[in-house]
Amino acid sequence: MTNAAQVPAMHALPDGEAELSLVVRLPWEDVARLGQEAGRLASQMQRPVTLDEAVSHRLRSARPSASHAKPSAEQPAAVSALPRISGTA
Repeated sequence: MTNAAQVPAMHALPDGEAELSLVVRLPWEDVARLGQEAGRLASQMQRPVTLDEAVSHRLRSARPSASHAKPSAEQPAAVSALPRISGTA
């Protein structure tokens, strides 16, 4: 157990989205790819971009766009089924 303050695992944002806090173990190669993704985004957006933003952008671009959550008859995909970050955008 650590002395760090407890951060809620999920909370709602004013823009209608939700923010999740989690810890993931990644190989250094994946961290490097996230850094490359952050660099590309920073170039496009003309501002610094964090690895968190790069991950969020990658996850958003990997799923079909939806304006709201829809119930599905199929089982939710496992986290391991998320697309790997590749060297190309």
